[in-house]
Amino acid sequence: MHAVSLATLGLAAGARGAAASMLPADPVFGRTFADLQGRDQALSAYVGRPVLMNFWASWCAPCVREMPLLETLHQRHPDLAVLGLAIDTQANVERFLKKVQVSYPLLLTGTQGIPLMRELGNKGGGLPFTLLFDRRGRVADSVMGELRPDDIEVRLGQIL
Repeated sequence: MHAVSLATLGLAAGARGAAASMLPADPVFGRTFADLQGRDQALSAYVGRPVLMNFWASWCAPCVREMPLLETLHQRHPDLAVLGLAIDTQANVERFLKKVQVSYPLLLTGTQGIPLMRELGNKGGGLPFTLLFDRRGRVADSVMGELRPDDIEVRLGQIL
C-alpha cells in the first residue's frame, strides 16, 4: 500500500508539473502593433522563442545608449527574439534610425505603451523598461532602467 501511495503522489506531482507548463502566455502576446512599414505585427508570433521586449523612446537618453547593446544581443543570440516597442511616433523613430540603426524589429506602441508597461509591472512608467519572457511567453525577469552588458547576459541565461 505504501508503494501505491508513493506512486500516486508521483503521478499527482507530475500532473501539477504538466499543468504548470501549460499555463497560457502573458496577455501581452495577445497584442498587435504596427511595424515601421505600417503592417500589424502580432506579438503572438513570438511565443515559442525566448523574448527580450524593450520599451523605449527616441527622446530617452538611456534608451538610446542601450540600443547598441540590444543590437549585440540580437546578433549574439539568434534564438532570442529582441523586440523594441517604441513609445513614440513613427516620424520620430524613422528620424532616429537615420542616426542609430538596428536590425531587430521595432514596433510602434505610441501612447498605448505606457499603460501596457504599467500592466507588465512598470508602475512608474519610466524608460527604458525591459522584460524577458521564456519560450512559453511567461515573464521570467524585468529590468527597470538602462541595461548593463554583464547583468543582462546573466539574466538571459534564465531563458536561453
